[in-house]
Amino acid sequence: MLTKTLPADIPDTQSARDERHLAIQRVGIKDVRYPLTLQVAGQPQTMAATWSLDVALPAEQKGTHMSRFVAWLDAQREPMTAARLAHQLDAMLALLHADEGRIEARFSFFLRKRAPVSGVQSLLDYAGAWVAERRHGRLGIWAEVGVPVKSLCPCSKEISDYGAHNQRSLVTLRVDLSGNLLDDSPPAWEELVRFAEESASSEIWPMLKRADEKWITERAYDNPKFVEDLVRDVALRLNADARIGRYVVEVENFESIHNHSAYARIERD
Repeated sequence: MLTKTLPADIPDTQSARDERHLAIQRVGIKDVRYPLTLQVAGQPQTMAATWSLDVALPAEQKGTHMSRFVAWLDAQREPMTAARLAHQLDAMLALLHADEGRIEARFSFFLRKRAPVSGVQSLLDYAGAWVAERRHGRLGIWAEVGVPVKSLCPCSKEISDYGAHNQRSLVTLRVDLSGNLLDDSPPAWEELVRFAEESASSEIWPMLKRADEKWITERAYDNPKFVEDLVRDVALRLNADARIGRYVVEVENFESIHNHSAYARIERD
C-alpha cells in the first residue's frame, strides 16, 4: 500500500548548506524555447524565443531552484518592453532569493518592407535579443538587433575600369536602454534597424522587381563603404541620439572575393 507523501515531508536538498565555500557567479537554465511577445512597428508580434536565465549563488547555498525559472517564464504574458524587462528581472531575483542575475532572450522579428521602385511588399526577418542583468548593484538592459545590408568596396570601384565587388554585410547593434526606463521611451526595434540600414551602401529587400534591382545596384555603386566606413557611420547615428548611452556596433562583411570576412567594432561605455 502506497503512503501519501505531503509536500512538507519532502526534503529541500537544494536549500541545504554547502561547506566548500565557493560562490557561483551564474547558475540557471540555458536554451529554453518559450514564447515572447514584442511591439514592433506598433503591432504585437509573438515568436518562439530561446531563453537563458541564471542567478548568482552564495557560497553557503548548495543549489538554486531550477523549476522557478520556468515558472517565471510561464508568467510572461504581456509584450516585453525595456521597462517591463527591468521589473521582471527583479521579480525573477526575488523568486530565486538572489541579489544578482541575468535574463537573455534571442528571437527573430519581422518588418514589412516596400521595394524602392515597384512598391511590392514583403517581410524581412531580423535577429533580435533582450539581455537584462543586475550585477554589483548595477542594472543593464540591452536590446540587440542583427541587420543584413549590402556594402560595396570603394577600393574595388576606384581601381576597376567597370564594376566593383560587393557583398552582404551584417550590422549588429547592442544598445543599453537602462537610462530610458522612467519614461519608457527608448528607440523602438524598427528604429534600431534603421540606424544600420540608413548607414549601408544599400539596404536589402526580400522581394524585388527588375526596376528595384537596378535601383539597388546603382544606389550601392554611388554609395561605397569599407567595413570601417559602415561601422563609423552607424556609430555616428547612435551618438546623435540622446536616448542612447552605452552601445556596441559590430559589422561583418561576407567578402565576395575572399574566403574570409572583414570585421570592425566600435564600443561606447
